[in-house]
Amino acid sequence: MKNILTKIGGLIALAGIFSAFGQYAGDRAFRTLSNRSFKKGELLEYRLHIGMLTAGEATMSILPDIERRNGRPCYRIDVYGKTTGLADFLYSVKDNWGTYYDTASLVPHQFYRNIQEGKYRKYEIVDFDHQGEKAKVTTLDKHTFKPKETKMYDIPSNIQDLVSGYYYIRTLDFSKTQPNDTLQVKAFFDKELFDMKIRFVRREVLKTKLGKINSLVFAPVMPENSIFEGEDAILLWMSDDANKIPLKVRAKMFLVGSVDIDITDAKNIKSRLAVVQE
Repeated sequence: MKNILTKIGGLIALAGIFSAFGQYAGDRAFRTLSNRSFKKGELLEYRLHIGMLTAGEATMSILPDIERRNGRPCYRIDVYGKTTGLADFLYSVKDNWGTYYDTASLVPHQFYRNIQEGKYRKYEIVDFDHQGEKAKVTTLDKHTFKPKETKMYDIPSNIQDLVSGYYYIRTLDFSKTQPNDTLQVKAFFDKELFDMKIRFVRREVLKTKLGKINSLVFAPVMPENSIFEGEDAILLWMSDDANKIPLKVRAKMFLVGSVDIDITDAKNIKSRLAVVQE
């Protein structure tokens, strides 16, 4: 049960499912990309279910003030997830992931994660130097929160982290995407570069707390593992509109069956949701 709830903690954070479409820059200048999908002050709220049992809550928020990192204006994006009820009693999870995300170039300047899962603790800050193609990873002491270890890693320009990557995905145009089209994902996480393939599955109307919404459905191509069951073990529904907000995540797990993360509220979004009129 401990191992299962640890994995659920990662699902609550919505961070382990999607990362980033990293791009290699041909020069050292920061790129400029358009963003019609999100704005400061956006707040998305979710609830996690295991069958009929509510097991957790999560939020994804863009703070209302623009902050600066590396002399650049940034959104501060914060993802917070926690277990509730019986799940919290059995194995408490309180995870906080965040990024300082360049408003013009859509790359992260700093990533952080504060992990509390049972007795396990991890506090980490990653500073990105896209022009120097370096990432500085600082691990903090779990008691004093002071730097304990710092290491440097080589990265390609414009790489994303696990939080900023999804917000970059939201800016992409999927109007011509067809079923089985596969997207290559590149990210820096846990001191490593890694690739993930994400397959577009279908378009469908999804029933949510916010109404019936036109959605895009994606599935990460998963390697064989002992946690997730079968092909398309994890599915993500994203609104098929300019916002492209995450509406639902479903994970099929061997020991507990289906785990669902469903949107419950969306505040201060940039455009009207693609709600189907009945």
